[in-house]
Amino acid sequence: MTTFVDRVVLHMQAGDGGHGCVSIHREKFKPFGGPDGGNGGHGGSVSLVVDPQVTTLLDFHFRPHLKAENGKGGAGSNRDGGNGRDLVIKVPNGTVVQSLDGEVLADLVGVGTTFEAARGGRGGRGNASLANARRKAPGFAELGEPGDKLDVVLELKSVADVGLVGFPSAGKSSLISVISAAKPKIADYPFTTLVPNLGVVRVDNHTFTVADVPGLIPGAATGKGLGLEFLRHVERCAVLVHVVDTATLEPGRDPLADIDAIESELTQYGGLADRPRLVALNKVDVPDGKDLADIVRPDLEARGFRVFDVSSATREGLRELTFAMAQLVDESRRATPPAEPTRIVIRPKAVDDAGFTIEAEADGSYTVRGSRPERWVKQTNFDNDEAVGYLADRLARLGVEEKLAKAGAEAGDLVRIGEREFDWQPTLYAGVDFVPGNRGTDLRLEDKSTRPRAADRLEARKARRRRPEDEIEGAPEAPADDLDDPDDD
Repeated sequence: MTTFVDRVVLHMQAGDGGHGCVSIHREKFKPFGGPDGGNGGHGGSVSLVVDPQVTTLLDFHFRPHLKAENGKGGAGSNRDGGNGRDLVIKVPNGTVVQSLDGEVLADLVGVGTTFEAARGGRGGRGNASLANARRKAPGFAELGEPGDKLDVVLELKSVADVGLVGFPSAGKSSLISVISAAKPKIADYPFTTLVPNLGVVRVDNHTFTVADVPGLIPGAATGKGLGLEFLRHVERCAVLVHVVDTATLEPGRDPLADIDAIESELTQYGGLADRPRLVALNKVDVPDGKDLADIVRPDLEARGFRVFDVSSATREGLRELTFAMAQLVDESRRATPPAEPTRIVIRPKAVDDAGFTIEAEADGSYTVRGSRPERWVKQTNFDNDEAVGYLADRLARLGVEEKLAKAGAEAGDLVRIGEREFDWQPTLYAGVDFVPGNRGTDLRLEDKSTRPRAADRLEARKARRRRPEDEIEGAPEAPADDLDDPDDD
């Protein structure tokens, strides 16, 4: 027997991006052929799509953890890594995607409707892509960006035009079985129906769907019985039909009291006051049921209800009831405005929008928020000094250091970017006068008195080129590291 599940919690993980590769091309007679590290592949995304063949969330009840494929890492010889495959999750029509705190992220109605729940991470660039005229052979590559992690709640709300509501054993399942091709379970005990049943009804040129909503008893809106679990399936219905048992033998039960009790639960649930109502006095094939229907009909009509005497056993009154349903459904469809075509709205960034913000915290630290700086930090290998220097240059060019200085940050203050914390040391870009060194080094950490001046190094180089080799013996010798420094060219 298939178990019906209409609410699950999913833990989704998009694929991580592949790491970029650090590689130098080498072959015979070409010991240094330049960087040729490939880029990492992008991670796969997780998407939800409506499939007409799926009617329950049962699969996710047993398999709530879903993960897309990671991107492959880059390789030498400019070989890029493969992208991870996207994970497409098929869900029933009418699935609502919510965050854990109740925020609606998507309402998936209509076959083929798609929602990208978790985006895959970007692949890191290899050192071949990071090379430029100044940095000819990078000794580092970018790491792959982690994929999104998201916990969501999936709720299934049946997409039906007409909802049949009433007490257990009122005959809702029998009614839907004779007006449609649906074959629900029918028995002579309460709570036979444990799942909503959907049936398609055709009347002349009208076609609409009918849902049998089980488990409505007094207190259902507060969690009693099964009503709280299935009241959500009434939300999308355009028409509500009260199915009343006129032949019940339970003491204290009568049609008026039953309708009042169900209306009270619908009112407490909320959002259903504007739906038109019909009343189906069921089981009039029983003599006592027919007599009771004749007695309560004037009172129900005085309340404004359209009342129909029906019998699922003899099919009495079903034609009139289905025509009334079709009329109200047609009126509801004509009153609903047509869906507007999707418009792509392009909003250009403001000229002064730097793409990040800086917030001063109460503890004296500063937090940098923005998709670009946070992504750059995630893609930086902090075990590589050259990669850290490259990150510092990128942040400085973006204007992060300048804004930190304007916000009042001083050297040594704690700065947070994403999940990383740094002790901020201002650079030349932030208005501090210092001479930058090679990648991964900072000349501010050295003693200025022992560091040769750039003019002295240049003079020593000129003297070396100008004098014959036998005259160099008495010349001051420049440090070997400085002679080969490309920053002096």
